[in-house]
Amino acid sequence: MTGVLITGGTGKTGSALTELLRGSGVPVRVASRHPSADDPDAVRFDWNDPTTHRAALRGTDRVYLVPPLRTVDPLPLVAPFLAEAERLGVRRVVLLGSAAVLPDAPGPLELADRMRVRPGWVVLRPSGFMQNFLSPHPLGERIRRHGEIRTAAGDGRLGWIDARDIAAAASALLTDPDPESDDRHDHLLTGPKALSYQDAASILTTHTGRPVRVLHVEVDELAHRLRASGLPAEFAAALAAVDADIRGGREDVVSTAVLDLTGRPPRPFAEFVRDHATEWANGGLSEGC
Repeated sequence: MTGVLITGGTGKTGSALTELLRGSGVPVRVASRHPSADDPDAVRFDWNDPTTHRAALRGTDRVYLVPPLRTVDPLPLVAPFLAEAERLGVRRVVLLGSAAVLPDAPGPLELADRMRVRPGWVVLRPSGFMQNFLSPHPLGERIRRHGEIRTAAGDGRLGWIDARDIAAAASALLTDPDPESDDRHDHLLTGPKALSYQDAASILTTHTGRPVRVLHVEVDELAHRLRASGLPAEFAAALAAVDADIRGGREDVVSTAVLDLTGRPPRPFAEFVRDHATEWANGGLSEGC
C-alpha cells in the first residue's frame, strides 16, 4: 500500500477519514480546491481542472472519491478522473454515493455502475447524514435560526447516519490489504434506527433543551426554499423530491453494514446530538419565514 488520496478531503466524511487513517499510520494525501498551507500532504484538486487530477493521483494506489457536489450529473467530470486512476494502476477506489435516488438523474446511477465492474472498486451508499442537522446545511441552519424543520417527508422515516461512521467504513475498506479479493462492490450504510423528522426533533429538544418543531410543507415549497438557500434549481428540485420518497417509505431501511465493516455499531442519533449540543444552543430564535 503506497497511500490514499482523499478527494473532498476537508469535507464531512473526508476530514474524519483523514484523521482515522493518519491515526493508523496510513500515508494520506488530502485533495481540495483550497489545500491547507499547514499540511505538507495537501494538494490542490478541482473537478473542473483535469490538470490537477494526475498530480493528485501520482504515488497513491487507493482513492476515497467524493464526486462533485450540488449536481445531478457528476459523471462527465468524474469519468476522466477514473480513467486516469485506471491508467495509473489504482487498486482500490471507494466512492461516496447515496442511498437516495434522485429522480430523473441517471448520472449518479451510471457512475455507481461504472465503479462496480472494476475489481476492488466499491460504492458506499449512505443514508442521510446526521450532520445535515448542523449549520451551514439548510436544514441545520433553519434549526439554529428558527428552531424548526420544514419537510415534505411527512411521517416517513430515514436511517440517518453519522459521517464519522461513514468514514470508519471507508477506512476499513481502504486499509484492506488485498482489495481485489473482495467481491462486495456495494454497501448500504445507515444508522442503527430509522427516524422521522418528528423523532429527530423530539431528540433534539430533549438533549439540547431547545424546542424544535416540525412544519409539513409541499414538495414545491421545499424546492423553492432550497433554491433560496443557494442550491442550484435542478439539484434543489431533486432533493425536495427525495422527501416524497421518504414519505412513501422508500428510505425506511436499516442495514448492518457499519457493524459488518468496522466491528462496532453505528452511533445513534441521540449520541450525535449530545456530541454537538452546543452548536444549537446559541442560535437564537428569530421570527419570519
